[in-house]
Amino acid sequence: MNDLTHPDETATPALDVQIVAAAARGDRVAFGRLYDRFAPMVHGVVLARVHRAHVDDLVHDVFLQAMRRLSSLRDLSSFGPWLAAIARNRARDHYRRDMPTVDVPDDLAGLAHHDTEALEALAAIRRLPEAYRETLVLRLVEGLTGPEIADRTGLTHGSVRVNLHRGMALLRASLGITAPARPARPRPGTNSRPDHEPGD
Repeated sequence: MNDLTHPDETATPALDVQIVAAAARGDRVAFGRLYDRFAPMVHGVVLARVHRAHVDDLVHDVFLQAMRRLSSLRDLSSFGPWLAAIARNRARDHYRRDMPTVDVPDDLAGLAHHDTEALEALAAIRRLPEAYRETLVLRLVEGLTGPEIADRTGLTHGSVRVNLHRGMALLRASLGITAPARPARPRPGTNSRPDHEPGD
């Protein structure tokens, strides 16, 4: 029999369904496994939309809602996209209810240079369209890979790739970063080798 509570077990979609089913029956340990697996995704979804000072509380609210409503989830394999939708809705409700605030630390003078750059990058990400904003935060802040983002949010792998590619281009432009130039390709029918000097 599979041990659903083993911390080192590699997560798979089939195992996720087993864990979700156990959590839906009231197994708190199984729900803790879901929290460990999906908390970075929820954190990134919320952080892409609200001030970072409120993120942890909202992540907690999202999982409380999920725990209360989990028994109503019909397709257990869609837990990730379902949870992401709860996170997006909770963040939007918070954003509509509370005026956005500037994400500036209290002690700006004592902030390390790389921390200042990180805050500037996060502010630039938040100015991007929502689809790019969420995907970039999940990749750059939460450290999820493209396949992990697709797996947890329900986006297709193609959509994730497009969002990351276009989002990074917009982010570089916003921050004034020039993308590295690609070497020019020789035109068809031309000799790509250097010309020889006469008499060689």
